[in-house]
Amino acid sequence: MTQVFRWMLTAGMAVLAVTVITAQAPQQPTELELVISGDPGSPPRYAVPEFVAATPEAAEVAKTLSQVLWDDLNFEREFYMIPRDTAATVPAVRTADQIPFPAWRELGADAVIFGSVQQTGTTVTVQMRLFNVRTRQSVMAKEYSGSAANPRLYAHTMSDDIHQQQRALRGVARTKLAFSSNRNRERVVGGVQDREVKEIYIADYDGANVRRITTNRQLNITPAWSPDARTVAYTSYRRGYPDIFLALIYQGVQEEPTTKGTQNYLPVFSPDGTRIAFVSSRGGSDSEIYVMNRDGSNVRRITNNPGIDVTPTWSPTGAQIAFTSDRAGTPQIYIVGADGLNLRRLTSGESYADRPTWSPAPFNEIAFSARTGRGYDIKVYDLAAGQTRQVTFGEGSNESPAYSPNGRHLAFSSTRTGKVQIFTIGRDGKGLTQVTRDGDNYTPAWSN
Repeated sequence: MTQVFRWMLTAGMAVLAVTVITAQAPQQPTELELVISGDPGSPPRYAVPEFVAATPEAAEVAKTLSQVLWDDLNFEREFYMIPRDTAATVPAVRTADQIPFPAWRELGADAVIFGSVQQTGTTVTVQMRLFNVRTRQSVMAKEYSGSAANPRLYAHTMSDDIHQQQRALRGVARTKLAFSSNRNRERVVGGVQDREVKEIYIADYDGANVRRITTNRQLNITPAWSPDARTVAYTSYRRGYPDIFLALIYQGVQEEPTTKGTQNYLPVFSPDGTRIAFVSSRGGSDSEIYVMNRDGSNVRRITNNPGIDVTPTWSPTGAQIAFTSDRAGTPQIYIVGADGLNLRRLTSGESYADRPTWSPAPFNEIAFSARTGRGYDIKVYDLAAGQTRQVTFGEGSNESPAYSPNGRHLAFSSTRTGKVQIFTIGRDGKGLTQVTRDGDNYTPAWSN
């Protein structure tokens, strides 16, 4: 069985402020082309040489920025990234007007990013300029300033800015993943069963800056982000039975929207953040899908069937909900209106399908985990075409897919390395990246 069906039978966080000052590109004698292109039929080739440390104390920050920016740009696969060791063969310069454009052109670079970092105490100022190597024109110039506590954030912001300007693409470098993990290797205290503690953690999309947001030493699972990425809903057994809690991570407070004494689990926010779909066995019934307002009011039952109905996920418009049900004998994916009407079965060729997740626009598809042999793989159902494609292929068991906010990537859990770890992969099955490495990690959720 998959993770969810097997399972079925708060600390505050400092906010790092960044000031972004957009600088105008310098006047050029010829018309300025803002979008850098590559050779016909090829993506533009980008180089990210080491950022310059304008002050001695900025050396480590500069080194971090250039490496993280390269990784962020490489992640979206919109550009061909010239390897860092290859870029290091070009002589370093201290100022942008010294850039050796002929040397970069000889390496095949279409674009080069020049950056400098100045640090005074706990404050840093980062200047970045993107140059078209062919024309030697600066097509983008920005300055970022703020705390030196998390220099990676400046690189993430630069990457998202570059992707937006150059490719009209919303990047994911500043997004975060939430997941459940046993990495503290604790055991539940006072429980009837001897089981390990799982807490909810959040991290940058690439696995850096891991923070623990639950500390109750119980079973805490299935996190889900609010659309504004400021709240994580999750299921906790801290009361001895599953219930829903909301962690307001930047305020360090917790909300409890459901009625105590009822079993509630698998919460997921609606696209506008005003409602939460969840699963409950209240009233002695089997597991059914319900919807409530964020504050717990106006609870409405959506499904009503003797089978088990679990793992709801909202459509991008909030008008429909996809979920897993075994009402036909084995778990399959179904879709129903958010008002409980117009139920239809989605999967038909799978022996076992679970954990659907609806893609954001512009894609119109639902990813899910499906049994393939002894384990599970991630598959994607194209709602317009009515066809299913497979994304992973038998390396370990792959479960609990979650879309990135731009719909181009999926996070999922996998046993391919022995333990259960979080990975990301492109929706085309390319670009596999391991995100976690400590302990076992489950049910990722991707923030906006």
